[in-house]
Amino acid sequence: MASFKEIALTTRQRLSGGHRMCAGCGATMLMRQVLHSLDPEDEVVVTAATGCMEVSTTIYPYTAWRCSYIHNAFENSAATCSGVETAYRALKKKGKIAHNFKFLAFGGDGGTYDIGLQSLSGAMERGHDMVYICYDNEGYMNTGYQRSGSTPHGASTTTAPAGKVSYGKPQFNKDLTGILVAHRLPYVAQAIPAKPNDLLKKARTAFYTKGPCFINILSPCIPGWKISPNETVQTGLLAVDTCFWPLYEVVDGEWKLNFKPKEKKPVVDWLMGQGRFRHLFKPELRQDVIDEIQAEIDRRWHDLLVKCGEGA
Repeated sequence: MASFKEIALTTRQRLSGGHRMCAGCGATMLMRQVLHSLDPEDEVVVTAATGCMEVSTTIYPYTAWRCSYIHNAFENSAATCSGVETAYRALKKKGKIAHNFKFLAFGGDGGTYDIGLQSLSGAMERGHDMVYICYDNEGYMNTGYQRSGSTPHGASTTTAPAGKVSYGKPQFNKDLTGILVAHRLPYVAQAIPAKPNDLLKKARTAFYTKGPCFINILSPCIPGWKISPNETVQTGLLAVDTCFWPLYEVVDGEWKLNFKPKEKKPVVDWLMGQGRFRHLFKPELRQDVIDEIQAEIDRRWHDLLVKCGEGA
């Protein structure tokens, strides 16, 4: 397969520049990479849940989208996409549509892990030929960073703030990718925009696999994670190297690990660079919370290695 750079230079630009997402935003990086994986001659219908990507790319009367685009309520991106896909199949069967269309639904973790989970589960269970992308920035970033089911243990948010009586969110993040694997889909994967060739391959596989497919993509958020715009890629790579965000895919129930660090870094390397975890290091070190986070990452990594046949 050609590299992401080669494909980006030759393919159609379905998401233009000039949108109003933050400089360094992981969501726009990953969405452009996902759209680049399509064949130039194929059309695509995009449905998007309310969120950062929606409000920043479709400020009336302007739009950054150069393809069919539907803004949905927070909770129903997958349901809308499944309805459009069903209508397309009916019209195609009647000979009223000649072009080949792909169908892409996406939402942030708020609209996917939480509010839109029922809609997503229903669309996947019904077997619609569509791809769902979750851009996981680990919080309700569009409305000021409230905690979500994806927010990591120990992170400080506006609804789970760190202070004298709290160290941040007390719960661990939900394993949404595992929940979608349990739906027995033909293709499920985890990816990150900091590794574009891996993401490009996974997106293309999802688009050209018959049936419902899901990719969960970690999306570093500049204001929410309190990092600099030039730290998006490095922060993402640390998430992978510490095994906080493993890269893997599940094809027809078979688990495959896509990247195994030569040396698994401690999670503290990932935590220290983000302002949302600053309270774990000062004014006093919360080693107990850091140890809890590390232990949970180690447990999940061990379970993943076993599932992928990599041994303990």
